[in-house]
Amino acid sequence: MLLQADSTRESTAESAGSAAVDIIYFSSLSGNTKRFVEKLGRPAARIPLYPKDAPLVAERPYVLVVPTYGGGIEGSAVPKQVIRFLNDERNRSLIRGVIGAGNTNFGEAYCLAGDIIAQKCGVPHLYRFEVFGTPDDVATVHEGLEEFWKQQP
Repeated sequence: MLLQADSTRESTAESAGSAAVDIIYFSSLSGNTKRFVEKLGRPAARIPLYPKDAPLVAERPYVLVVPTYGGGIEGSAVPKQVIRFLNDERNRSLIRGVIGAGNTNFGEAYCLAGDIIAQKCGVPHLYRFEVFGTPDDVATVHEGLEEFWKQQP
């Protein structure tokens, strides 16, 4: 089980078996981002969809996978649930990179949420993929994360 509520009604990103959760992601009801993350085959934790759900608390460094919302309009590009998650200093302090999901129909705003989060949190925007990604995207991200985590202190 990747998420478990503790006594303060917060969910924690825990390990799956002996592997550390190194991806935290947000996915709407469409599930596009969730499907991409599942294809990576890496331990991951999902930011809750509904405000009534217990908030997720990161316990170790992670890469955030985030879709762009609002048709790429800057003020609404980052999902509110992700803003809530990153407004918690514990979560913000452990982010090491961002992977953006988006739609090239947004033009210049393609994967804008990833750009915004990377800039505000001072971390790299590691990769961008369209909608739910291609098999090449999955392979590139999987291999890239292997290398990325080897380089982290």
